[in-house]
Amino acid sequence: MTNGNGKPEGAQIIVMGVSGAGKSTIGTLIAGAIGVPFVDGDALHPLSNIEKMAGGTPLNDEDRWPWLATVGTTLSDAGEGTGMVIACSALRRAYREAILHHAPATRFVHLSGSKEVLASRLEGRSDHFMPRRLLDSQFVALDPLAEDEPGIVVDIDQPVPAIVAEAVEAIHLG
Repeated sequence: MTNGNGKPEGAQIIVMGVSGAGKSTIGTLIAGAIGVPFVDGDALHPLSNIEKMAGGTPLNDEDRWPWLATVGTTLSDAGEGTGMVIACSALRRAYREAILHHAPATRFVHLSGSKEVLASRLEGRSDHFMPRRLLDSQFVALDPLAEDEPGIVVDIDQPVPAIVAEAVEAIHLG
C-alpha cells in the first residue's frame, strides 16, 4: 500500500539471508528507493554477540532472542511513522516470528544464493566481524522463507539493480 507520493506507508521491511548475501548493500538501496531510513541489524547486536562472532563462535538462541526483540521493536516504532528497512539475518522461521511478534506488519526480502557465490563474497570482505568459516553454520541454521510467510525470495546471482528492482516492486505491490 502506498501513499499519494507512491511511497509505501509505514513500510516495515527486513532484508534477510546468510552472511555475504548483500543484506546491508541491498537494504540501503531498497530504503533509498522507497524513501525510508535504513538500519543495519548488526548495529543492534549487544557487544557480547559481536565479540562472540568475531571470535569465530556462532550465536545460540539465548544470544539471539534479545537482539531479535530489539530488531522487531525498532522496526515497529519506525513503522508507526515513516517506515524502515533493517538488514537482519533472520535465518530461522522462529526468529522471523519473534520479529513479527513485535512488528506484525513486517515483510521479508530473503536474499538467496548458492554457497559458492556467498563464499566468494565473504572472501573479499575485511571490514566485517563475521568470518567466512561461519558460513556453513548459517546454511545449517537457515529455514528459507516459506510461501506462507510475508515476503519474497530474491536470487542474488543477478546484477544489484535487478535485485533492488525486484524487491521494490514486491514492496509496492504489498
